[in-house]
Amino acid sequence: MEEKREALEEDLDIEEEQEGVKEYVERKRWLFFGLPFTFTKYTINERVITINEGLLSSKENDCYLYKVQDVELRTSLVERIFGLGTVVCFTGDTTHPQLFLEHIKHAKEVKNYILYASEAARRKRRTLNTLNIDADDIDID
Repeated sequence: MEEKREALEEDLDIEEEQEGVKEYVERKRWLFFGLPFTFTKYTINERVITINEGLLSSKENDCYLYKVQDVELRTSLVERIFGLGTVVCFTGDTTHPQLFLEHIKHAKEVKNYILYASEAARRKRRTLNTLNIDADDIDID
C-alpha cells in the first residue's frame, strides 16, 4: 500500500517542502496533445492553492484551502482523449469565488486531494462552512 502511494505521489509530481508539507505542482497544458507550453502554474499544498500566470507581466492568485466549499471536475471529449481535465473550486473568497485549474493531468486525483484537504483544513482551523442567508426580511419584535 505504501509503495502504491509513493508511486502515485511520484506520478503526480508531489514534492516535499522544507516544513514537511506536501505540495502538488502542475502546469496548464495546451488542449491539443496536452503539452505544457503555457505560462500558468498551479501549486496546491495543505494550506493554499496558488495560481501563477504570465510571462512578461505575471499575476499570482492565492486561496486558502479552508475556504474551498466545493470542487467540480469538468472534462470535455478532447480533454478525455489527451488525459486532461479542468478542476473548478467553488470558494468563499470574495475576489475569486471560482478557481479554475484548466487542462491539467491527473485531474480526478487533484480534485479528490483538494476536497479532502479542504475538509481537513476546515477541521484544523475549526471553521464552519455555512450558507449566506439574507436576514433583511426578518421582522424583529
